Amino acid sequence: MTRKEQIRSAYRRTGGHADFYDGMMTYSTIMGKAICRLVWNMDGEKNLCYLERALSGVPEDFSGRLLEVPVGTGVLTMPIYKELPEADITCLDSSADMMATAPKRAKQAGICNIGFVQGDVGNLPFEDESFDIVLSLNGFHAFPDKDAAFKETYRVLKKGGTFCGCFYIQGGCRRTDWFIKHLYVPKGFFTPPFETAESLECRLYGMYENVTVSSVEGMGCFRCRKQS
Repeated sequence: MTRKEQIRSAYRRTGGHADFYDGMMTYSTIMGKAICRLVWNMDGEKNLCYLERALSGVPEDFSGRLLEVPVGTGVLTMPIYKELPEADITCLDSSADMMATAPKRAKQAGICNIGFVQGDVGNLPFEDESFDIVLSLNGFHAFPDKDAAFKETYRVLKKGGTFCGCFYIQGGCRRTDWFIKHLYVPKGFFTPPFETAESLECRLYGMYENVTVSSVEGMGCFRCRKQS
């Protein structure tokens, strides 16, 4: 199964049974599609495109140690992990309520090579250079201490390892910027300050090599490597 097929599988499995968050993430419910179009100016193909880019740093035959932070409900990544039986996967989230669904999804998918940890991305409970890949989907725009989060994800990544993922970037879509400023920030969903495509690229180049940054509307996708 290709990466795009794995992501589409997440969409199909979620279907009409999703709650609000999962329906939005997978573009699989009427309300989820409406939010994606209204707030993020994304249709199904754009939604699929940014996720495929964000996950491009995880090889389809990966067999090393991977940390996902935050894992959320696991709706997007459990179909990916099901196809990585030789990997050693750790999923972390600060919210026990948000993470409660992910272990259930892993069990239903028959994923045994996975562990779940509640913790703070700004103070990760792992030793230096513990992981071959650190994956972060839709998390950094919510982290209150982004500098600490960048430092900690760098610290736990092995030399030569890959840091990849995606999050909201300012300036990619004016409509999205308006909703973030007037709705998402006041509600406490997202926490400023926010990166732009340019500032994210600059930050990553200051820490990593082989940096790739791209955007789909207001979503920034990145992939980079820690220098050996």
